[in-house]
Amino acid sequence: MRRLACTFTSLLCCLALATAAFAQASKATAGSTPNKDAAPAAAPAPPSPELMKARMKPPIKGTAAVEFIAGPVKVVSGEVQSVIKVKNVDNAPIIGLKIDEYFYAGQKEISACTARVRNPIAAGEIVDVPISCPNPKEKATGSNLMFTHSGGSGKVQPKPVKKFTDSGAADTKAAATKKK
Repeated sequence: MRRLACTFTSLLCCLALATAAFAQASKATAGSTPNKDAAPAAAPAPPSPELMKARMKPPIKGTAAVEFIAGPVKVVSGEVQSVIKVKNVDNAPIIGLKIDEYFYAGQKEISACTARVRNPIAAGEIVDVPISCPNPKEKATGSNLMFTHSGGSGKVQPKPVKKFTDSGAADTKAAATKKK
């Protein structure tokens, strides 16, 4: 008799909790008003089969070579935001690219940001990397970009450019060979 009473009590409690959970979920969806400022998130276009094949090649182990174009820095709602365009000028994919941006006022660091590229970057592929960090109270007099990746040594040889070129991989490899 005691087992039956215990089973019945636990079943009753589970039903009561489940009903309350479903009631809260329906209130949240039925009573909420959509935010007028929020734009619907557009799903990115799926990559082409050729790009997927290029990303699946063995990644770079050691120093990777990239070209980048740093976009203008804007202050939006208390954050410093920028978009950095990065092109892989090496002949193998780069995995786990990370960009750190440091802002300085004189010799003092006043703010820092980090952005990561989650997908591999195929050889010759150009990606937009959005980066944002808290707006510093002081006016920044300079900034510094640091690039790293997760393959091998993790070093990246960045080259700032005004416009991406098609022959970047050959030029960068030749320069890297001359340095050694």
